[in-house]
Amino acid sequence: MSYSTQQIRNVALAGHPGAGKTTLFEALLHAGGALQVAGTIERGTTVSDHDPIEKTRGHSIDTAIASTDHGGMHVNLIDTPGYPEFRGPTLSALSAVETALIVVDADSGVAHGTRRLMDRAAQRNLCRAIVINKIDQEGADCAAILAALREEFGPEVLPVNLPADGGKAVIDCFWQSTGTSDLGDVADWHQKIIDQVVEINETVMEHYLDLGEGGLSGEELHDAFEQCLREGHLVPVCFASARTGVGVKELLDVAERLFPNPAEANPPPFVKLNGTGPQPIEAVPDPRAHVIADVFKIVNDPFVGKLGIFRVYQGTLKKDTQLFVDDGKKPFKVGHLFKLKGKDHVEVDQAIPGDIAAVAKVEDLHFDAVLHDSHDEDHIHLAPIDFPKPMFGLAIEAASKGQEQKLSLALQKLAEEDPAFIVEHQPELNETVIRGLSDLHLRVMLERLKDRHGVAVTTRPPRIAYRETIGAKAEGHHRHKKQTGGAGQFGEVSLRVEPLPRGSGFEFVDEVKGGVIPGQFLPAVEKGVRQVLGSGALAGYPLQDIRVVVHDGKHHAVDSKEVAFVAAGKKAFLDAIAKARPQVLEPVVDLEVVVPEAQVGDITGSLAGKRARINGTDAVRDGIVVKAQVPLAELDGYAAELKSMTAGQGRYSLDFSHYEAVPPNVQQKLVDAYKPRHDDE
Repeated sequence: MSYSTQQIRNVALAGHPGAGKTTLFEALLHAGGALQVAGTIERGTTVSDHDPIEKTRGHSIDTAIASTDHGGMHVNLIDTPGYPEFRGPTLSALSAVETALIVVDADSGVAHGTRRLMDRAAQRNLCRAIVINKIDQEGADCAAILAALREEFGPEVLPVNLPADGGKAVIDCFWQSTGTSDLGDVADWHQKIIDQVVEINETVMEHYLDLGEGGLSGEELHDAFEQCLREGHLVPVCFASARTGVGVKELLDVAERLFPNPAEANPPPFVKLNGTGPQPIEAVPDPRAHVIADVFKIVNDPFVGKLGIFRVYQGTLKKDTQLFVDDGKKPFKVGHLFKLKGKDHVEVDQAIPGDIAAVAKVEDLHFDAVLHDSHDEDHIHLAPIDFPKPMFGLAIEAASKGQEQKLSLALQKLAEEDPAFIVEHQPELNETVIRGLSDLHLRVMLERLKDRHGVAVTTRPPRIAYRETIGAKAEGHHRHKKQTGGAGQFGEVSLRVEPLPRGSGFEFVDEVKGGVIPGQFLPAVEKGVRQVLGSGALAGYPLQDIRVVVHDGKHHAVDSKEVAFVAAGKKAFLDAIAKARPQVLEPVVDLEVVVPEAQVGDITGSLAGKRARINGTDAVRDGIVVKAQVPLAELDGYAAELKSMTAGQGRYSLDFSHYEAVPPNVQQKLVDAYKPRHDDE
């Protein structure tokens, strides 16, 4: 169908594992007519889980995109993974939609992942809605689930339809006020939601009080409802059974009538970078304006090459449009423009504001690239997503000689596709390390390396990502002088090191006076300092949170060269570090373990033996959440340990928290094990 921006709805389905997101995704596509028959996970026929690894494992590990039409609406749906290991693609998808639809299992209820996703959507200023799925299954308690949601997320959580006939039907409670549901009289819920909606807008409230409920027009209700969604004053709840189709068409009706279109939602957080810092700008959903689009997903397709999937925020993008990538000076021409249906690509003529589309075979594309058609849009970027820091690592190398280059290219492609998967090269050990969010995350990546890219690897545990820093100010000095028969080498550097607050990184300050070190040699001094930053000075780990102030030195009119000041800067830095109370820092993570109540004592006791700080517990429907901060080094093999302690019922997730100094005995072991390489010997 031909549609306008006002007819578009962009919705991401998110939720905890097993909530039924993929099945609901299929049911919505089927109800909208995009599929003749809805696929099933069991048969491996879903549009969403088309990757062979997803079919084998029976759950999503990446996002999938498809669209359907319903009434006068064109809806772009994004199915997201439920497991926390694959949060990278999920969080990327949230940046491309107006509405996050959180799917909750009517049996298991409010799981730990539900809270995280609701918080993430709120942080991104998205409209949030909830669908309680599987309402017809045995054991489903819709009243209890709704009560738990309201207790967890507040009174703004209110149903816009209700289950009826034992979960075999749903009945509207927003637009109508008569009838009986499984949760009581429709009129009672209708009044609650009307009260919530009208109080957000003084004009509507006054009109309501003057005329009563029947005096409000549908347009007034819609406008107030849309404002509630935009301001987080209302989180609408729908009920459905994706397996049987109950409530699915009604969910599309709610999306059409009540979910915001791209022109109604909160404006996307674009900023323009200039000399005074990032300045907020507004991307206007005007099809006649200059193009602004953001790439939120990269797929390296074996048939069409690199595929950049983007959301259009402003302007109309057509075939043969000349586009720039970020601040690039050389444009590319859009040869083919695609809409996606899972793994399939459907060619289209244009993409208007609000559309989700893709272009292929543009090597400069990368995650979070901004596409535009005018240099007026240079230096524009979306506010970055706060991705979880990958803390699990494996050192890898090609299993067969001669495949090193193939491995490097394959790893680069995997890292392009998942912003929470990173590849590091550690020059001190000549070691390639991959990092992800869990053991499962890395196992999936290794499977993709082998199955998709044909690269077999051997693995071994890497070193923990320790860091080094200093605890005090200190002075350092070195004179580099070498005579080789002809022209010599001479450079002398005096500098000072100072500790910075955690997370500050590195600062290099020039306080040289009188030209004692000529300006052309200061970059060489910094280069020598940075050589130590990367390889460490105490135990072989990168240095951070340190300021280096170069304040004095000497040069020779003939013998001073760049190489001399590189060496002098490096040795002066090492001299200062040795006097500045050097410390080894270790990564500390926020750990959350969900276990049956009977195992809480065992878990907390085990964590206490891992130098953990227990921060409390929370009761959830499926157990107890134990919250702690633990040094990452203490969690080696924790997945197997937890499985053994809880008979497979426990699960955990972790996020990087901060770096802190290791105990003295641990630091001494790390220093003793370090065998420094003296590159200049």
